[in-house]
Amino acid sequence: MRSEFDLEAWLIAQGFAEGSPDALIENRTTPLMHACRLADGAAVDALLAAGASLAELNGDGNNALWLACYGGDTGIIERLIQAGIDIDHQNEGGSSALMYAASCGKTAVVAQLLEAGADVHLKNPDDFSALDMAANLECLQLLRAAGRRQSAVS
Repeated sequence: MRSEFDLEAWLIAQGFAEGSPDALIENRTTPLMHACRLADGAAVDALLAAGASLAELNGDGNNALWLACYGGDTGIIERLIQAGIDIDHQNEGGSSALMYAASCGKTAVVAQLLEAGADVHLKNPDDFSALDMAANLECLQLLRAAGRRQSAVS
């Protein structure tokens, strides 16, 4: 028999103030962001159920989706997208989660974000898009195809 996830114990173990799904640790990191970065699906589920905010930004202007892309768990990314997180949020440097994933060659994450409707045409202040940042051929091909599809719709 599986036991219930103990969110309170998890928060304390991770250094968060007990009881708050929106507490902060270094770099204005929330429990949801931390769980996403760790790819801890049980913690993400518990935090979403407890009403953790999807709108919070860390000290770099990243939302939980960015940190989920870092963690690379496509199940967590899907749960955040289904919960309504801003898929096209751009951090303080102007980069979106799609730009980050493309620049790191995270092909499965790039494919997932594109399938969910991430805007391939967003640009950062240096005028670079995710396509310009693609770190591997697979990401480049996915982004080119999505760019053609998105341009045809607009």
